[in-house]
Amino acid sequence: MPHVEILQLLVSPVHRLAGRPGDGLPELPPGEQVTRAEVRAGLGIVGDRYFNRPAHRNASITLMAAERLPEPYPADLLRTRRNVLLRGVDIDACVGATVFLDSGFGPVELEVRSAARPCAWLDTTLGPGARRALRGGGGVRCRPLTDGVLTVGPAVFGIREPRDAAPGA
Repeated sequence: MPHVEILQLLVSPVHRLAGRPGDGLPELPPGEQVTRAEVRAGLGIVGDRYFNRPAHRNASITLMAAERLPEPYPADLLRTRRNVLLRGVDIDACVGATVFLDSGFGPVELEVRSAARPCAWLDTTLGPGARRALRGGGGVRCRPLTDGVLTVGPAVFGIREPRDAAPGA
């Protein structure tokens, strides 16, 4: 199993990016970055703005690979508005797979549903050209399949075999 690192976790109770990107960067409170996040199957991250929202249940958790953030853009979830920043895995290549992260409290399974496409806000929050630079690498949207806890620090990452695969197939 590949070892990865969970660099940052973001649990944001409120949607912070409102208005137009040209209006400038809104205040992004540092208290939203946490060291521990509680995940609930089918619902998302407890306390996050997308937790138990019917329109977001299939995409309630977003993961991003730090390696996809080109220089000089900072690896900062407050600015990318993703929930989990990972180092050590190309999470963007996992669309369609079921993956797990285990930071020492048991595996949290996530169904990687779709790409989290970069939006115009990234040119404001990260810097000019960020939206274009992150095309194909803006992270992924996931549906949590199991309850669990994620923490900042070392973790184990893996891809689950399809649940309906026959043994030896």
